[in-house]
Amino acid sequence: MLGSVELARYIDHTLLKATATSADIGQLCQEAQQHHFYAVCVNPAFIAQCAAQLAGSGVKVATVCGFPLGALTSDQKALEARLSTEAGADEIDMVIHIGAALAGDWDTVEQDIRAVRKAVPEHVLKVIIETCYLSDDQKRRATQAAVRAGADFVKTSTGFGTGGATPEDVQLMAGVIAEMKPERPVQIKAAGGVRSVADAQAMIAAGATRLGTSGGVALVSGEQAQQGY
Repeated sequence: MLGSVELARYIDHTLLKATATSADIGQLCQEAQQHHFYAVCVNPAFIAQCAAQLAGSGVKVATVCGFPLGALTSDQKALEARLSTEAGADEIDMVIHIGAALAGDWDTVEQDIRAVRKAVPEHVLKVIIETCYLSDDQKRRATQAAVRAGADFVKTSTGFGTGGATPEDVQLMAGVIAEMKPERPVQIKAAGGVRSVADAQAMIAAGATRLGTSGGVALVSGEQAQQGY
């Protein structure tokens, strides 16, 4: 079992609620520094604030793209991602074209991811496939598309869908990545519903190397996180 210090390095300390204020984001950054979380994950409006507050701390700034529906055009997602990195984001968590995935249009799904990858070639790109809407076969195909398009991570969920991460989905994604044997490592981020140390340990055991959660402070304190991302 991981200790609290080790667990903290898996966590993207997340606040994506529409009601988040600048003061809330300031507290998020303060907590991330205090507990040595890997990153904060915020909406694009707060990137500059986080980048300034976290400068020199070692905590990364992650933001979302095409969030939470994935229904922007590829050009819009690419522009959003580029502007976010220019504002100070280190990592981009983009949502796939979910409708195209459900329609079996995997070329569109892949090209959508490639457009964002091309826009931010030097930054970490996490691709959210929103597993709650997909069958197991669609999860496999979406993971394959993300790997082929150059993702650094495949991520389970936005936290705004009908369900979040499960160990079974993480294991499925890990199996696909292992089968594909990509030239560069592709990791997995489990997000949505990681609210206890047991949840976190199960995701890590299944193959996750990053955890997206709004309950990071509770997790590293050995407590149950409140309902949320």
